Amino acid sequence: MAVSDKKSGCLSIFFPFLKFFQKEETQALPYRLRDDFLSPAEFSFYKVLSSLLGGRWTIQSKVRLADVFFVARPNENIAFFNRIAQKHLDFLVCHTTSMKPALGIELDDSSHRRSNRQERDEFVENVCKAAGLPLLRVPVQREYNSREIAAQIAPILKANFENPAPQSQPTVEKPTNSVPVCPKCDIPMVLRAVAQGEHKGKQFYGCSNYPQCRVMKPVKAQIA
Repeated sequence: MAVSDKKSGCLSIFFPFLKFFQKEETQALPYRLRDDFLSPAEFSFYKVLSSLLGGRWTIQSKVRLADVFFVARPNENIAFFNRIAQKHLDFLVCHTTSMKPALGIELDDSSHRRSNRQERDEFVENVCKAAGLPLLRVPVQREYNSREIAAQIAPILKANFENPAPQSQPTVEKPTNSVPVCPKCDIPMVLRAVAQGEHKGKQFYGCSNYPQCRVMKPVKAQIA
């Protein structure tokens, strides 16, 4: 058999695969833009929130729990991540300057009376409580009273951003020459160094979960 015949024979093996990929490239993707991203009840509540919170706060809607929270020990707690991967908050209020989450809001319609929905709601409440994010539940209504909503939201935002609670400190102080434990994630911290700026090269301890957790501690002088 001639060399050219051998080459054509080899190429014939790949022709079906080439045709498959060409078909994939030319086929129109079956995605369409949803017209009901927010339900009428959600949109009505969103407009009330927007009018109340103004420019200081940013409102996010239908935010996945896994984009708001993280698992402190991901390798040990994969199942806990899976439980938040497919759940979301109806609304998330963030501080506009830092985009730090300040308040989660859930709208409760008649579906929340179902037992499986109540189990889901209880789990979401426990997640928010464990992570320190306030959660407000609001019954779905045809019309929302702005004053009533403001009366519920204002104290929460004021308490968390204008008069924040002091950070809890570990009750037992560890020796200065030991690796500190992140008070937020309860895992050993990592020795890092400032990469740039006037403090370039200066060492500090940072959480192993960075950037999800930005807790830092100074490196103290070791005891001789």
